[in-house]
Amino acid sequence: MKITDVVREELMILDVKANTKAEILDEMAQKLVDAGAVNNFDSFRADIQKREDTMSTGLGNGIAMPHAKNESVTKTSVVFAKKEGGLDFESLDGQPAELFFMIAAEGGSADTHLKVLAELSKLLMNEDFISALKGAETTSAVTGIIKLAQAQIDAENRAEEAASQSPVVTEVDEKKPYIVAVTACPTGIAHTYMAEDALKKKAAELGYQIKVETRGSEGVKHALTAEDIEKADGIIVAVSKNVPMGRFNGKKVVERPVADGINKTEELINLSLSGDAPVYHAKHQDDDENTASDDQGAGSGKFNFKSLYNDLMNGISAMLPFVIAGGIILAISFLVERFSGSESSLFLGVNAIGSAAFAFLIPVFAGNIARSIGGQPALVAGFSAGALANSAGAGFLGGLVGGFLAGYVTLLVIESLKGLPKSLAGTRSILFYPVFTLFITGIIMYFIVGPIFAGINTAMINFLEGLGTGNLVLLGAILGGMMAIDMGGPFNKAAYAFSIGIFTDTGDGKFMAAVMAGGMVPPLAIALASVIFKNKFTDKEKQSGLTNFIMGLTFITEGAIPFAAADPLRVITSSIIGSAVAGGLTQYFATNVPAPHGGVITMVALGNHPLLLILSVAIGSIIAAIILGLWKKPVVEEAKA
Repeated sequence: MKITDVVREELMILDVKANTKAEILDEMAQKLVDAGAVNNFDSFRADIQKREDTMSTGLGNGIAMPHAKNESVTKTSVVFAKKEGGLDFESLDGQPAELFFMIAAEGGSADTHLKVLAELSKLLMNEDFISALKGAETTSAVTGIIKLAQAQIDAENRAEEAASQSPVVTEVDEKKPYIVAVTACPTGIAHTYMAEDALKKKAAELGYQIKVETRGSEGVKHALTAEDIEKADGIIVAVSKNVPMGRFNGKKVVERPVADGINKTEELINLSLSGDAPVYHAKHQDDDENTASDDQGAGSGKFNFKSLYNDLMNGISAMLPFVIAGGIILAISFLVERFSGSESSLFLGVNAIGSAAFAFLIPVFAGNIARSIGGQPALVAGFSAGALANSAGAGFLGGLVGGFLAGYVTLLVIESLKGLPKSLAGTRSILFYPVFTLFITGIIMYFIVGPIFAGINTAMINFLEGLGTGNLVLLGAILGGMMAIDMGGPFNKAAYAFSIGIFTDTGDGKFMAAVMAGGMVPPLAIALASVIFKNKFTDKEKQSGLTNFIMGLTFITEGAIPFAAADPLRVITSSIIGSAVAGGLTQYFATNVPAPHGGVITMVALGNHPLLLILSVAIGSIIAAIILGLWKKPVVEEAKA
């Protein structure tokens, strides 16, 4: 597969109509849908926005490269678009973007697809290629430019393949400074390879030698060896995700975001060679064990708000499949019980299956928090801390504290055992780490954390159970509103995690009803508004709005993200109000949903008051839709404004 296979003439837009970042992302995503390369606009557009929220893909120098890997992509494709005069894309250099490449990668993309996308990323660092595209006036001219670039890439690949046939060890010219670098970005499609290319070009321009390890969707390429690191005069780590760092222990390392590897290459290179870079001190793994290419075992090892949040999200993400699968199967068992009785083997069997998954919730939660902090060595203590929290009745909160405790105890143990003789190095990870971390964490959990949080857990549950209707309505409104603040972000996750904690500790699904109703409102409100206030939405928005009916009914809040990104003030504000109303009503009506997902299906099949649950969602959605519809300007006025 070649670049010309993914950048096709039917996917080129040389007369972009959009004037804002949100509009051009919509226009390019719609082009993919129209060409049959994407079969779900909302799903793909949501992933594009999620990538932009992580870090703008406005690369600078007039180029933007939005990209996403999504199951709705039927054929890996790239939309090329030009905007005369450019538009504000929140680019890294603060300048307007004029050339746009939207990459749509298949969910199960093969390495051939990823290689093509990596090559395209590198091409965007070629000034001649960019200048030629800026001057192209027809789609055939663009195709010709890309074909010429492809021919050059083919020649370079053949030369590289020929060189690889004779495995000669590359000698480092001791007269020239030698730099090693690592590049990686969250998706591993664009920035990883662009940073690699930029660093190589700048190093060559300055007369330096460089080797760059890339950690992208193709896997680890050009992996740095212990010899490379030892010989290096400068080390650069330009990444926006966790990579193995223990191998650089004791070395001076320049750590920067991957974007700096693209835009501040000379600064990074000069700093790495100046001797002024800070010394990196490994905290979560030994240097002996960090030469592996797998970054799954690397923990954060840092203590700040961002790392705490990331560690917590790692635990929640790992736990969610157990919550959803186990919770729904447990709920199904209650449905079976209604028809077959509590003594039937069918009920007992289905209930046992759901209970088995639920039994792992807190250990999995605690274990993955610990692993995020202390790496693979923290797993034993983390899972055990979760199990001890379970047995002590400390519940979700006890598991949370246990996970963090295990992670930081592991860091402490690793640091303490650094002075062991080399002869014992091989036994550290299989003997000393698990034994010491488990013993220390276990003692603290059993005698201190478990009893304290068991008391706190019991007091909190008693308090919640003793709340009057008015306070329950208020709490339900807060939880429902939080689900709409960032539609899948920290506020949304915090509300969901709180409700899961109560659900797992007590089996009471009243707060699950509040968050489920609150999460269903934003997409349903947008769908309703697009039907009631047709003159306030474009044809494309109305088509996407109808899809939100399905997403809303199935509790997929993310369907509202493209609309929220395009018009955040109106969409988010109206959604918060509607979601808060829906969440509060679920508590006023004393509803209960004994399952953590499923939307209207679980409400009808398993809710204690299905009609009242649906009424709560309907009232909240209608209120949000009316606020949004009345607040929004007609499409004609919006265009003139």
